[in-house]
Amino acid sequence: MPTPAFEDIAQTFDFLDDWEERYRHLIELGRAMPPLDPAFQVPATKVDGCASQVWILPRLEEDRFDFQGESDAMIVRGLIAVLHALYAGLPPDQVGQVDAQAALARLGLDEHLSAQRSNGVRAMIGRIRQLAADAG
Repeated sequence: MPTPAFEDIAQTFDFLDDWEERYRHLIELGRAMPPLDPAFQVPATKVDGCASQVWILPRLEEDRFDFQGESDAMIVRGLIAVLHALYAGLPPDQVGQVDAQAALARLGLDEHLSAQRSNGVRAMIGRIRQLAADAG
């Protein structure tokens, strides 16, 4: 079940007319994310399999999964923001049950990302699921 934060993103994507506007919104979502402290941009938090540099730092707050993310590419930062909206606040054992590919397809991202970026998104999803499983 999508989180309210993800539903907000989905409604905004439905409202926007073309992909140029959607990409712009994706970049805005990335800019709105708090930056990850460079001290945490280390090999232990780096996501392998992404063409861009990506780091994900998990945390558990009151038995809810959350994470911070960072990338050196603005569109990828936006994708991290979308994944954050999809997963943050869930109990760790529910993170693996989220059909992220269906959610991203709902936004049309499955059709509008390059093969390289799609591989990176899959790597981020896999890392988030693993981090949540380890936290649970």
